[in-house]
Amino acid sequence: MSNAVLKMSLTEKQVLDAGFAAVFGGESESYFSAPGRTEISGNHTDHQRGRVLAAAVNLDTRAAVRVNGTDRIRIQSKGYPMCEVSLSELTPVASEINSTPALVRGVAARFAQLGCEVKGFDAYCESTVLPGSGLSSSAAYEVLIGTIINHLFFDAKVSQPEVAMIGQYAENVFFGKPCGLMDQTASAVGGLVTIDFADKENPDIRPVKFDFSSTGHALCIIDSRADHADLTDEYAAIPGELKALCAHFGKEVTTEIDETEFYAAIPALRQKVGDRAVMRAIHEYNENRRVPKQVAALENGDFEAFLRLTKESGFSSWMYLQNVIPAGYKTEQAMAIALALCEKYLEGKGAYRVHGGGFAGTVQAFVPYEILDAFQAGIDAALGEGACHILSIRPEGGVPMEVEA
Repeated sequence: MSNAVLKMSLTEKQVLDAGFAAVFGGESESYFSAPGRTEISGNHTDHQRGRVLAAAVNLDTRAAVRVNGTDRIRIQSKGYPMCEVSLSELTPVASEINSTPALVRGVAARFAQLGCEVKGFDAYCESTVLPGSGLSSSAAYEVLIGTIINHLFFDAKVSQPEVAMIGQYAENVFFGKPCGLMDQTASAVGGLVTIDFADKENPDIRPVKFDFSSTGHALCIIDSRADHADLTDEYAAIPGELKALCAHFGKEVTTEIDETEFYAAIPALRQKVGDRAVMRAIHEYNENRRVPKQVAALENGDFEAFLRLTKESGFSSWMYLQNVIPAGYKTEQAMAIALALCEKYLEGKGAYRVHGGGFAGTVQAFVPYEILDAFQAGIDAALGEGACHILSIRPEGGVPMEVEA
């Protein structure tokens, strides 16, 4: 059980209170926050029980909440339709696939399975984690709902890593997206963490002590301005193809297959599952070796080695994993444009890579402070004002909030 609390200003509280009162009337009782996340390395390795390096960022989804005495969860997110879920039905609903109610229902269902008596509540939410931004607005939302239920109805018995697993369950089983666990874990736990998913029931989560602000580089997330909301099939194809490849060896994930055995089987695999699946597996092996090297580089203070490995990760994602341009896209290649712009405006310095799920969303860049203004200006001129976000790493994961004294 964590005692972490996020401080908010009185003005921030008043904004949430006003939104809550306008929708539900009366006063809210409690406040919660869950951050977006940035994947530092380990692109699409989590669903193969591999390794990742990730961090919570200073953009979040937050809520003002009040228990409502009914069996219904009602959530009003600013700018979106009301989400309402009945707790009398806690099994997947076919018509809710790929929808927000599916996430809420899934989180509530998993808590109920764990013995929690989930009750109805009203919540008004505002978010700085833009949907489709590659910073995992969906994971922040799942972690937020899980954190609310955990604290209001379960005495915070569930650990933050377990809240992450509950969010993944909701997304996999109710929402219909076969995601890994990295996004939810980074959001739920907070800070900079490396995660080894070899034991899927008990992933090894280890904090990484490193101060990025000491490197002379800014962490930037570049919004490609392409929405990934309709690309679920592209994301699902990656674990789907790897699952078919692993079946050749009688295994579930690539981390269970000896790399030498994999390479020896490539002629048969090309015939059986196709070249793209083989290339994607090559990425998995390379990326899983790269993550521990990056962690070691940071812990040893070798930031130049970290940057070199970050570039390698980006090249591997584009060449082998192939999650930059959706299949068949010719005129629209927003992620590729964003990567090309990073290469130009970094002038051989820093590092850049495709970020998160890929195909749309965002690119990550580590930009030297001395060229940061020019880099941001160049990106914004090409992609639109505000495309380049300068972020910092947030220590807290999914937590209650209170007004700063």
